[in-house]
Amino acid sequence: MFAIEKPLPRANEDTAPYWAAAHKGELRLQRCDDCGHVRFPPSALCPRCLSQHHEWVKLSGRATVFSWIVVHQSQHPAFNGDTPYNVTIVELEEGPRMHTHIVDCPNDQIRIGMPVEVVFDRVNDEVTLPKFRPAKSK
Repeated sequence: MFAIEKPLPRANEDTAPYWAAAHKGELRLQRCDDCGHVRFPPSALCPRCLSQHHEWVKLSGRATVFSWIVVHQSQHPAFNGDTPYNVTIVELEEGPRMHTHIVDCPNDQIRIGMPVEVVFDRVNDEVTLPKFRPAKSK
């Protein structure tokens, strides 16, 4: 019997700055230079104004849970040992929504509107995944 490796993202021309920032422990997304829209996923054109001009900006890392599900039957054998696990959509403080995984929280305690903060899971020397955990009280 052999272990099946989990599929990992591969950086491309559009996403390389996102993954490089994650590897450094930063959450960075594109912000349009013309209309100010912060977007995810990365793209060559702004979906609001079609501008080609953007910069990569560091975000706060704060978000709220927008939606989530708990997976009880994995669709890929590499994740079978992780079930049950959550697949969550968070809404970043800066506006965009992104798919992620909530860590350090039992699945039955995840709630819509729950404040969360980014953490980084260094999977290997090349890939670091942004994930979220419940925000610490101030």
